[in-house]
Amino acid sequence: MRPLEISFAALAAILVGACAGILLRTRLPEHHLVEHTRDVIKLGAGLIGTIGALVLSLLIATANSSYNSQNDRVQHLAADLILIDQLLAQYGPETKPAREQLRQFPGPLADRIWREDRIHSANRSAFQVDAGGEEFAAKVEQLSPQNDVQRMLKDRAIQVTADFAQTRYLLFEQAGSSLPVPFLVILIFWLAIIFASFGVLSPLNGTLAAALSVFAVSASGAMFLVLELSQPFTGLLKLSSTPLRNALGPL
Repeated sequence: MRPLEISFAALAAILVGACAGILLRTRLPEHHLVEHTRDVIKLGAGLIGTIGALVLSLLIATANSSYNSQNDRVQHLAADLILIDQLLAQYGPETKPAREQLRQFPGPLADRIWREDRIHSANRSAFQVDAGGEEFAAKVEQLSPQNDVQRMLKDRAIQVTADFAQTRYLLFEQAGSSLPVPFLVILIFWLAIIFASFGVLSPLNGTLAAALSVFAVSASGAMFLVLELSQPFTGLLKLSSTPLRNALGPL
């Protein structure tokens, strides 16, 4: 399910919990809602609310960290492409074929990274090495340095190419990561219980209905934010591929 669908499902579950609490209040005898009982309900709801708040804040922080990490890796790929091109340009004119091939990488690479994140979670498969990347690496390996400067530039280009490949593998391994379904179910259950306690403790009126609706939308919005940040290559908060696509200009 998509983040928006999950968020709407969470909103529905939370509102059902609130309605169940309101309905339960109308059915319970008065002696079931004495002061001591209400205090226990408040304490229990406060405990679950505290746990839920801690979990949501931790999830948002973790998802935001993961989002920024993926963004950094994409920028790292773009920087490595530029650095490899500069090293080959300094090496000499004999690297022109390799540099021309390098300029064919950004567009297809970006398409593949953003596509992998959409299908990876549903269809986990082994990483498929790009033939063009292997061919480019072979061209760099086959360079024949004529002096110490060219030898240093070749070694540096090989090192950056290997770093580029490692970053690419990390992006693949983290593609399609999402929160476990049981975790989401339990979190939504906690929120539904909290809202049910609200309904039990207060008689229904317009102000209560409006307040519960706003609170429910806010809680489901927090879950939507977590789910969106967990999928940086899709959705409303999708990372931009422009820096990677525009990393290299015409030769």
